[in-house]
Amino acid sequence: MINFLHTNIPESIFIYLGSINIYYYGLLIVISIIIGLQLALYLASVYKISKELIIDSVFYLIIGGLLSARIFHIFLELPYYMNHPWQTLQIWQGGLAIHGGIIAGIIIIYLIAKKNKIDFWLLSSIYVPSLALAQSIGRWGNYFNQELYGLPTNKDWGIPIDFYHRVTGFESYEYFHPTFLYESIGNFLIFLILINLHFVFFRKNIKNYYLITLVYLVFYSILRFSLEFVRIDKTVEFFGLRLPQISSLIIILFCVIIFLALINKNKKVI
Repeated sequence: MINFLHTNIPESIFIYLGSINIYYYGLLIVISIIIGLQLALYLASVYKISKELIIDSVFYLIIGGLLSARIFHIFLELPYYMNHPWQTLQIWQGGLAIHGGIIAGIIIIYLIAKKNKIDFWLLSSIYVPSLALAQSIGRWGNYFNQELYGLPTNKDWGIPIDFYHRVTGFESYEYFHPTFLYESIGNFLIFLILINLHFVFFRKNIKNYYLITLVYLVFYSILRFSLEFVRIDKTVEFFGLRLPQISSLIIILFCVIIFLALINKNKKVI
C-alpha cells in the first residue's frame, strides 16, 4: 500500500456518468455512514436500546453533523470562500471540519437522550466508536481529493500531489506527508480502544459510560492537535496555534472539567 501511495496520483472521480459523476469523497462518506450505523445498531442491541431510536437519531446526526462540519470548515477558510462563494455548497469537492460535526453531534445526542429519557452518556458511548471508525474510513476521501496533506517529505511513504493541488509556497515540492493516513490509522486505534472498553464494561457490568465518550474526545483531540503541526492547509491562527488545535485544547479542557465534576458527584471511576 505504501508503494502504491508513493507512486500514484489519485483520481477524484469514482464513476463518470455523463453530466453526473460519483466522487470517491462522497462514496467514502456514504460507506463510513453505513458501517458506522451497523456498529451503532449492534452496540444498541447489546444495551437493549431500540433499533428504531438509533436509526431515527442517525438521520439527525448525519444532517446536523454534515451541516455543522461544513459551516466550521467554511469558517476555517473564510477568506477563500468569500472570494469563491459558489463553492460553499460543493461538498463533493471536500471540506468537512470534524470539530463542527462533533459539537453538533453532542448537542443532538443530548436532545435525543433527554426526549427519550435515556442516559446521555450511554447513548453517546454507543455512537463514539462508530464515529471513530467512520472517521478512519472517511479520511481516505482527502487522499482522493489531494487535500489536507502535510509538509514536504522525502520519506518512502510520502504521497505525490499534482501541481494544481499544491498549497501556495510549496509548488516546487512533489511529495508530502500523508496526514490523512496518519489520522486514519489513529482513528482506527481509537476505535479499537473504545470497542474494547465497551466489552470490558458490559462483561464487568460497569456503568461509567461517560468514560468511553470522554476517552474518544480526549484521544481524538490529542491526535488532531499533534497532526496540525504537520498540516500545511491554510486556516485561522491565534498565538501561533491553528484553530483546530485551539478547538482540540478547548475540548480537552471541557472533558477534564466534566470528569472532575462527575468525580465530585461520587461517580465510581475505574
